[in-house]
Amino acid sequence: MNAHPAPHLSIVVPVYNEEESLRPMHAAIGAALDPTAHAYEVIYVDDGSRDRSFEILQELAAEDPRVKVVRFRRNFGQTAAMAAGFEHATGDVVFPIDADLQNDPIDIPKMLARLDEGFDVVAGWREKRQDAFLTKTLPSRIANRIIGRVTGVPLHDYGCTLKACRAEVLHDVRLYGEMHRFLPVFAHLAGARITEMPVLHHPRRWGTSKYTLAKTFRVILDLITVRFLAAYATKPIYFFGKFAAWSMAASLFAMGWTVVHRLAWHIYVKDQPMFQVGIFFGIAGLQFLLFGLLAEMTMRTYYESQRKPTYFVRERLNLAAPSQDR
Repeated sequence: MNAHPAPHLSIVVPVYNEEESLRPMHAAIGAALDPTAHAYEVIYVDDGSRDRSFEILQELAAEDPRVKVVRFRRNFGQTAAMAAGFEHATGDVVFPIDADLQNDPIDIPKMLARLDEGFDVVAGWREKRQDAFLTKTLPSRIANRIIGRVTGVPLHDYGCTLKACRAEVLHDVRLYGEMHRFLPVFAHLAGARITEMPVLHHPRRWGTSKYTLAKTFRVILDLITVRFLAAYATKPIYFFGKFAAWSMAASLFAMGWTVVHRLAWHIYVKDQPMFQVGIFFGIAGLQFLLFGLLAEMTMRTYYESQRKPTYFVRERLNLAAPSQDR
């Protein structure tokens, strides 16, 4: 078998019970990329499949040395599968894509061309989505609008797995939980230049969708987390400080109300519920302030113990990277 040059592109494919689509998927990737001049690798991440997916991946790896396979011990979820693929990718540009062929690998060269225009991330937009409108497309559109407004990164389609990402940007991105759909937001926080482009979307031919309406609640929780990280990751005292200030202001107002009623109308403190309200908000304000201080200490421990920078550098001129700057 002929040796292949070092890959320029890394195609990351999360796999979970996709035995029917794996060979057509690999053939589609080859049909899209073999005519180009780009060397590539395909990293399949078996996320604990219970069907014959891993057996088929073994066969593909034996047939094509560009195929790399990571197999999880159990199902950890799509985010973990994508993170593992990113970690093992050696190409300069990384393309995550689903294994079910609803996204078409034929769009990869087009997205690479958009990337060459000066962008760091090109997000796919399923403009003509081939899914049920009421249960898939409409909820997705609503969610995309909300995510765009909350995060400040207005994209039409956060749920599209197909993206083109420069590997250097992914080095500064860490994915946890179910946050793969927020990859453009994390890249934006790392200073990436982001755009989107329409991509093909085909009706599902194999398997079943792994997304259920029950996951919507998780998306909401993830969105809250992302918003907090985007605004307060390095200054959590500001977040808790606002609640502390509001609570203290409410406490002072309630206490002042109590004093006015005592002096003006001779209503004793014990007969005024506003006194208890003032005490409650005073204690709450103090707790919020203490939470903020604890969060500040935790944040400093997180960054300093791992020598993580609180900034991201795009490039340097006549300077070498300091040892702690990754």
